[in-house]
Amino acid sequence: MKAPDTSKPPYVAKIEEIEAAGPRGANVKVKVRWYYRPEESIGGRRPFHGEKEVFLSDHQDVQSADTIECKCNVYSFRDYTKLSAVNPEDYFCRFEYKSITGSFVPDRIAVFCKCEMPYNPDDLMIQCEECSDCNMETVLHLRHSMEPGC
Repeated sequence: MKAPDTSKPPYVAKIEEIEAAGPRGANVKVKVRWYYRPEESIGGRRPFHGEKEVFLSDHQDVQSADTIECKCNVYSFRDYTKLSAVNPEDYFCRFEYKSITGSFVPDRIAVFCKCEMPYNPDDLMIQCEECSDCNMETVLHLRHSMEPGC
């Protein structure tokens, strides 16, 4: 959905209902359930949030269908991590967000052995041969060693 400020990314919403309130489909309205980006939530963006991560909220609204900019795809976290290519219109959701309380469902997710952080699909994870978990320290070391001048 178009953001009022054109310098900001479009809003992401799930269309729940479509209704035409006029002759020949004029004045079409859509009932939407908003997705929030991590920086729009209480607590803000955290290191494990992916660039394309959104939270399905309990915030609903009715908007003019004219504000729809384009169709996007919001995948489950599992399905998103299986995509062979991520397109600009692709997002993923692994939490529901309660906009009034700022709480999340689920309120906990799996963490990994060394860093004890949830998986961020934007970061390369390397599986530890001893415990079969992922080792972020190795990833951070690899990233550093690939920087120019290292």
